[in-house]
Amino acid sequence: MSTTPIADLALVSDRHSAGLISRDGSVEWLCFPRFDGPSVFARLLDDEAGHWAIRPAVPYETTRRYLPQTMVLETTFRTRSGTVVLTDALLTGPDDGGHRLGAGVPHLLARRVSGVGGEVPMEIEYRPRPEYGLIHPILSVVDGGVTARGGAEWLVLTTPVPLAIGDCGHGVFTVREGETRHFGMHRSTLQETPARVWGQAELAARLDDTIIAWQSWSSLHQAYDGPWRDLVHHSGRVLQALTFQPSGAIVAAATTSLPEWAGGERNWDYRYTWVRDASLTMYALWVAACPDEASDFFAFLTTAAPSLGKDRALQIMFSVCGEHDLSERILPHLRGWRGSRPVRVGNDAWGQQQIDVYGELLDAAMRLEHQISDIDDDVRRFLLVCADTAAERWMEKDRGIWEIRGEPQHFLYSKLMCWVALDRGIALAGLLRGQERVESWRQTRAEIRETLLCEGWNDRVGAFTQAFGSDELDASALMVPITGFLPADDPRVLSTIDAVADRLADGQGLIYRYRTAGGIDGLAGEEGAFLLCSFWLAQALAMSGQVGRAREAFERAAARANDVGLLSEEVDSGSGELLGNFPQAFSHIGLINAAWAIDEAERTARAGAGRGNGNDRMA
Repeated sequence: MSTTPIADLALVSDRHSAGLISRDGSVEWLCFPRFDGPSVFARLLDDEAGHWAIRPAVPYETTRRYLPQTMVLETTFRTRSGTVVLTDALLTGPDDGGHRLGAGVPHLLARRVSGVGGEVPMEIEYRPRPEYGLIHPILSVVDGGVTARGGAEWLVLTTPVPLAIGDCGHGVFTVREGETRHFGMHRSTLQETPARVWGQAELAARLDDTIIAWQSWSSLHQAYDGPWRDLVHHSGRVLQALTFQPSGAIVAAATTSLPEWAGGERNWDYRYTWVRDASLTMYALWVAACPDEASDFFAFLTTAAPSLGKDRALQIMFSVCGEHDLSERILPHLRGWRGSRPVRVGNDAWGQQQIDVYGELLDAAMRLEHQISDIDDDVRRFLLVCADTAAERWMEKDRGIWEIRGEPQHFLYSKLMCWVALDRGIALAGLLRGQERVESWRQTRAEIRETLLCEGWNDRVGAFTQAFGSDELDASALMVPITGFLPADDPRVLSTIDAVADRLADGQGLIYRYRTAGGIDGLAGEEGAFLLCSFWLAQALAMSGQVGRAREAFERAAARANDVGLLSEEVDSGSGELLGNFPQAFSHIGLINAAWAIDEAERTARAGAGRGNGNDRMA
């Protein structure tokens, strides 16, 4: 059973695959050749599912950072006899700078060990376990490395240190000041050019190229200069690291089955792309990356999504290459993180009806209006059908933004996003050549608005609630002002903001999605406070002019990042531990959007004060 704290993990990515490395220099998670591929190392979910550790063989203290403007990890080990630096990266291609970041990757994890003071005895333990730990490959020593044979993958470890081979590879060595050694694990399949041993100079050059590639992307793309600049830029790089370069798809997280509550059953596979995330992601990419990344993501969605069933339902999520069938299965041989079972691969939410997705897709199109003026007829027709379907289906029940596995409901958020679909469809009617639909869309939009104001608002609660006829609060009601449905200073919005801040807050001021005790989600157990919702609160407060409260809410949530600035999905309200799949794109998206909203609110306040001063002088 794995017990590694989620906060101890750091992400490396080549924009095809993701690895998670612990504070003690162990690769605890790595999937090839793409984010949702089978793992090579999965000790994160079971002690026997594989890892690769390089660390001092004597007691040590650890500090970590990402090299400036990169997702290349640097871990410094300090011992009584000396100091050593371990640098980790999934390599990019030799010409992958700027917009090409990740275009020509070799599928190789490189690890550099550098002595920076004294001398340090080190040890290496290499235990590959492909296909989520099912395969125990045969390890063989070759000149300059170790091969692993078994299953569909061919793994070659480059090591300048001789390893004793048995159930795993193990070796010891000493690093002295000024010495550097390079290790690498190269992956291929039986159908590809075989993986090989790499030379020391070759690994060194490609690792340096990877650092330069990330820095070139950052310098070209990251211009935000508002509050929490470093956090926003880092979150933009995290989103880039969670993007599948060949398609532009952004995965919700790098992992599967890290639980929403330790030991519970709320364990899902998040290595897929959700339409739900589209509009919020577009906004974040504009702030912290660039329009090109936003356009790539939108292009992926409008390529993968256009398959409407007989009932014109739009699927809510896809694989990074656009596959639709994400059928869920359980891996019974894995014991799970801290005994959190079942461990799942795939996600059965792909078959759920969620009527919010039409609004999120059209809102994404609205954010890219000037970028997509030349969309083709197929995409144009698809977006028109999305708006028409929202108009036809908005009265239906669904399973909502949180993908409940209980009974469908008339969720407020789902109806709100149908309103968004028609509102954005009307605004885009010229681009979509749908002017003849506008009057019908206007009538339905007005009907949805009236229904939301009558049935979504609850006088007893003093807030917009989770579902029609419900007294339960839901943090997704904060999207009422964020989508522009009502002004942020509307009394009903202000009352909802206060209700969420008061009644959905944990003891630390972070925000739950909703209270699980009501049983609406059809699952047993509890969950942690949800970081996206905590950032939504900050964003809504800023939009309503409550900038001081917004800053406080933002800083409470942002403080939950680990030592290398990564955010999980949730936080245990008692212990403060990070929970859920990691790192979580939604949390970093929420951080970026909330920071931008606070910046905008402060700019508006300063402009207003300036105008006031000018009027006083004129008087």
